[in-house]
Amino acid sequence: MTNTTEAKDEPPYLRIAREIRRRVEEGELAPGERVPSTRGIAREWGVALATATKALTHLRLEGTVETKPRVGTVVAAAPGTTSRARRTPPSVQPGEQELTLDRIVRTAIDIADTEGLQALSMRGVAARLGVAAMSPYRYVTGKDDLILLMADTAFGEQTYPATPPDGWRARLELGARTLWSLHRLHPWLAQLSSLTRPLLLPNLLVHGEWSLSALDGHGLDTTELFDLHVLLFSHVQGLAVHLEREAQAEAATGQSEDQWMDSRAHTLQDLIDSGRFPTFTKVVGSFHDGYDLRLDALFERGLEALLDGLAPVIESGGRPRG
Repeated sequence: MTNTTEAKDEPPYLRIAREIRRRVEEGELAPGERVPSTRGIAREWGVALATATKALTHLRLEGTVETKPRVGTVVAAAPGTTSRARRTPPSVQPGEQELTLDRIVRTAIDIADTEGLQALSMRGVAARLGVAAMSPYRYVTGKDDLILLMADTAFGEQTYPATPPDGWRARLELGARTLWSLHRLHPWLAQLSSLTRPLLLPNLLVHGEWSLSALDGHGLDTTELFDLHVLLFSHVQGLAVHLEREAQAEAATGQSEDQWMDSRAHTLQDLIDSGRFPTFTKVVGSFHDGYDLRLDALFERGLEALLDGLAPVIESGGRPRG
């Protein structure tokens, strides 16, 4: 019998694994019978899904359970009872021989691109690949790690010429447009981090290096140089964040952007009729067919204005000092 102090000091996932193993060894769970799912474990033991997943992964690696396509996690046909048996890796399920980390990441990207990041789950990736639900965990530890791999892969889809264009402005324009095109292809990228907690990914840093090298060598001090780099990135991210948000809003409300605005026509008219906002009323009244919000056009206009404003700072070697 396990010492009470030792059991108390065990990590939660090991305690859960030990209890499920006991049920198997004492016949409460027979070979081929499904073991509790991650959600079932989370409910029964009051732990997070990540802890439940870790417990099942531990049991799978020791040979007590195995995963079967379209079935789930079950007691292994001949569960290991000796230390030697438990070191035997679980057999690869049919259809999983071709499973690779690249396939998992690319499939996850496809789901996020077409259905949004909220629709992404490890189980959904496994289902799309036609493998057992736990199979992707052989390559990634969980959804958070998978998302980082997805982002690094997506940011690496475009790079820069070995010979850069002449002039800081042309280089910054190319860098900003490259990032914008990547966010256009993968709208979920803008949802992953804030400016204060940036993603530290090699392929994202490729874009940062391009921007910083374009700004370097113009007499800017390092703080000014990095400020300008962050400002340019925030222009891309600040607009791109609305690509995914609009898709989420349409999915949640069942209304397109135009339908949503039409449903609020009465509220808009009340604001106009209040007389409190004359300039707003004049501008809105001039749109005979409504205002068409074009993010691509806003990106280009904002980029031009931003670079026009930065030109004196960069070309004079920093902001004027009083």
